[in-house]
Amino acid sequence: MKIIKHLFFVFAVGALICSCKNENKATPSTSTDVNSETPSEKTGQAFIEDKGGTPNALQLAIQSKDHSTLVAAVQAAGVENALVNVGPLSVFAPNNDAFAKIDEATLNDLLKPENKDKLAFILTHHVAPSNYPIDMLKKNAKKGRKLYMASGKYLEVTEKDGDIYIDGSKILGTVNVSNGWVHVMENVMLPRD
Repeated sequence: MKIIKHLFFVFAVGALICSCKNENKATPSTSTDVNSETPSEKTGQAFIEDKGGTPNALQLAIQSKDHSTLVAAVQAAGVENALVNVGPLSVFAPNNDAFAKIDEATLNDLLKPENKDKLAFILTHHVAPSNYPIDMLKKNAKKGRKLYMASGKYLEVTEKDGDIYIDGSKILGTVNVSNGWVHVMENVMLPRD
């Protein structure tokens, strides 16, 4: 269940980045009625196009061919804006291989519109609203500290043979982004309860 929520979060982030690539070309309105415009569903910081600079967590996921499932989940859950938050954030991003480990029927069920909240919870379970570079994670593992996640849950950090594990899932790589860190994960971390 934790893995599914994480996947949805990543997918929503990917959708946000893809949406940012489409330019909005508004034409001036001649109407004086302030209520004549219909609010867009795609509003917020995640949908602002940035043509330069260091990518944020969502933009990085969208640019990665290895995180297309995560991006799809983020989009399905509608949590794109959470991944572009100024931060600092630490996103524990499962790659496509991690999502492939989840039963296909379970994954497809999570992507259904009626399960949007479940998916969003799983995805936020992969985000820590704090700055956790790899050396900080190593210190937390040595001190036995847990990470507080945006889902409201705490995850255990351990170190084995020089590798860092979050909730038993190995970190495969780390990338610094404009709003924090993205740690590529070998598994989707599904909430236990």
